[in-house]
Amino acid sequence: MNCKPDESRAAIGEPQAKGFESISIIGDGGMGSVLAMLLCEKQRATKHEIKMWGYDRRQLAEIAQSRENKKFLPGYKLPDALIFEPEDARIMAGADLIISAVPCQFMRRIWSRLKDYVPSAVAIISVAKGIENDTLLRPTQIIDDVLLEKRATRYAVLSGPTIADELARRLPATACAAAADEELAKRIQYTFNCPWLRVYTNTDIVGVELAAACKNIIAIAAGIIDGVGAGDNAKAALLTRGLAEISRLGVAMGARSATFAGLAGLGDLVTTCISPKGRNRSLGERIGKGQTLQQAQSATESVVEGVATCKSVVALAAKYDVEMPITQAVYEVLFEDKPVRKAIDELMKRRLKAE
Repeated sequence: MNCKPDESRAAIGEPQAKGFESISIIGDGGMGSVLAMLLCEKQRATKHEIKMWGYDRRQLAEIAQSRENKKFLPGYKLPDALIFEPEDARIMAGADLIISAVPCQFMRRIWSRLKDYVPSAVAIISVAKGIENDTLLRPTQIIDDVLLEKRATRYAVLSGPTIADELARRLPATACAAAADEELAKRIQYTFNCPWLRVYTNTDIVGVELAAACKNIIAIAAGIIDGVGAGDNAKAALLTRGLAEISRLGVAMGARSATFAGLAGLGDLVTTCISPKGRNRSLGERIGKGQTLQQAQSATESVVEGVATCKSVVALAAKYDVEMPITQAVYEVLFEDKPVRKAIDELMKRRLKAE
């Protein structure tokens, strides 16, 4: 199944956005790898360059040699057209779109290393899902903070229910391209849209990034529910009330409430909370079955973003005076050794109120 431009739009006379031609991917994890696969497939006819960079050149060389990301996306061949570039200056040279596929808590360090080579006025799209500890900044804000002298840089986000393994298998999926500049969002949409990934646009970059970060915390709670065998009723209630508290925080921070009912909100939340492949849900399940946080984290090589993000969101809730009882309960289980059963009991015994 090859990616082709959306001919239906042209057929009805709607102008098509222009995609990006030279794309550099910062980060050699699962999402960076699967986006490289998609873009190489789509760019086959245009011969545009798709390049990937990793902070560990030895790991990048191993991926390049085997043409498989055995650590983060095993079982899928990476395209011959994909260029692996270990040099900081060369990965940036000539790029008109840079994809930041670096876990949130590592972004500042990586972008501080690369900032001197970032082209002027380039578009940077983040696929990270988290909130930085201490600064409480969203991913695009972290990059902007590092690239302080490059104010012409434009930012966007690609988010939604997009499990890397399913994208690699070309199973149908949807995503949201968000940017304050609607034309930039449309260019991102055109660049990534293909027969198995339908991309929508959104201008609420605050809401999309915040939803992406907070859903990981609720997914940890969903895994705990699975681990203790609390049942489907409890899990449905968790997702519903979890989305409500995420929306409250988002609106307080200037996001649109409708964003949280969309792909970046409800869509991503559902996928993350039910998928057996979800890192955050799986960590929660291990905790629900009695493991400590350290034991649960050591069971995977992948970064479980919801753990660090939980600290940041608790701080944001306090800053904006927003009630987030589920997030607070997850925080107490993870970092204050509160027994899982006690946390659930306390949530169930909270003061009665209207929905």
